[in-house]
Amino acid sequence: MVKEYPGVLALDRVDFQLRAGEVHVLFGENGAGKSTLISLLAGAQEPSSGEILVRGVTVKLGSVHRARGLGISAVFQEFSLVPQLTVEENLFLGAEPRKRGFLDRQAMRREAKAILLRLGFALDPAETIQHLTRAQRQMVEIAKAFRTQPSVLILDEPTASLTERETEQLFALIHAATSQGVGVVYITHRMAEIRRIGNRVTVLRDGHVIATVDAKTTSEDRLVALMTGRVISEIYPTIRHEPGELLLKVEGLTSVTQSVRGATIEVRAGEVVGIAGLVGSGKSEIARACFGLEEVASGRVWLRGEEVTGLRPGAMLRKGFFYLPADRREEGLMMLRSCRENMVLPALREAPIRRGAFLSVSQEQALAQSLTRRINLQPARPERDVGHFSGGNQQKVLLAKSLSRPVQVFAFDEPTTGVDVATRAAIYRFIGELCEAGAGVLLISSDLPEVLHLSHRLYVMYRGHIRAELSGADITEQNVLGYFFERAAA
Repeated sequence: MVKEYPGVLALDRVDFQLRAGEVHVLFGENGAGKSTLISLLAGAQEPSSGEILVRGVTVKLGSVHRARGLGISAVFQEFSLVPQLTVEENLFLGAEPRKRGFLDRQAMRREAKAILLRLGFALDPAETIQHLTRAQRQMVEIAKAFRTQPSVLILDEPTASLTERETEQLFALIHAATSQGVGVVYITHRMAEIRRIGNRVTVLRDGHVIATVDAKTTSEDRLVALMTGRVISEIYPTIRHEPGELLLKVEGLTSVTQSVRGATIEVRAGEVVGIAGLVGSGKSEIARACFGLEEVASGRVWLRGEEVTGLRPGAMLRKGFFYLPADRREEGLMMLRSCRENMVLPALREAPIRRGAFLSVSQEQALAQSLTRRINLQPARPERDVGHFSGGNQQKVLLAKSLSRPVQVFAFDEPTTGVDVATRAAIYRFIGELCEAGAGVLLISSDLPEVLHLSHRLYVMYRGHIRAELSGADITEQNVLGYFFERAAA
């Protein structure tokens, strides 16, 4: 297949086959063409040339609805949920059960509960989507795909917002589906997942198929070399630990929503402090409360010795605290604006961009060009709308925002969601450079290897409470999972 956009050849003569009962992994850097390929297979877009065959018969999909009618269900990285509707309404959107011509809400509620129970997702069918966390929304998207009995299941980074337990549930569902002959197209940047559930891997680079290899026998180094065309020697850098001044102190913090209860943490200059926990544990809410996005019911927050409890985000920015949200599309970036506008947004009130009542466009452009080089934006076109870049480059723009003004404490919430291995390594080096330059870094992540490898100290949360503080050699997978499950349940 070939897919062309104005000035861009996204897919160039790509051949791809999916067998019944296999998990076929698509692997490649951000911008390699993976998302374009699955959008064609799911009916969201049409190829410029080439054909799609289902069971040997050429089909013209034309729409997602048509694809679903042929048994092709997709879970995209960017959610397709209606925020104002409930979980059950989203599950049955376009296929609502009816009785005598009217919507049968009782049947919809009953069937929604049955689906969520079968999948093991602890979600309330009556809850509105806009009140759910990103991980819970991911569960709703997965549930939509499993609502029918698909013959082809497309999963785009499905575990990006899930913790270990939710990931295990998903893998069990995939195993059950493939055992019944369902073919699964699976996109991931996590090496362990490829070996764990994959049968074959097709590697894409710059819109071309580089190779299709066996998932069980091909080494990680070989996959990365195929993906990038070069060898990446180290994913996780060694970050020097020289703790200095106490920058952030949180004491007995409880949020109004009770998502955080009595939490106490500290972050010093020159250290990376991780926060790990299951979905709903409150790990993100700590940083959001510090930054003024969650209302504080009790407890106190200090920044460099000054109490800042309850200050709004603008004030926290001015005092040197920067929070990078987990959802770059919903909260982090203006998708219809340029990279330049996004990168310099936090600095618009600061000199030299702000000159009295006016803004200096030339200073904006100079700063944007500097940040473009710093983050290695590809392509290096800061005037292009950020929505036209790959997910990895969008994440780089989000990181660049934090460099546009002086910052002492960086709070990174799921910083590598949906990015490829090379970009992930670059983000880790970025975090390391900030830390070694004397900043305090708060790293919040559902990716357990991420917090295990990068954290100098690690807090483990369970149901809003800090259950443990680990450091040095005590930061192990066994210890962290122990506080996630056994000790938490005791």
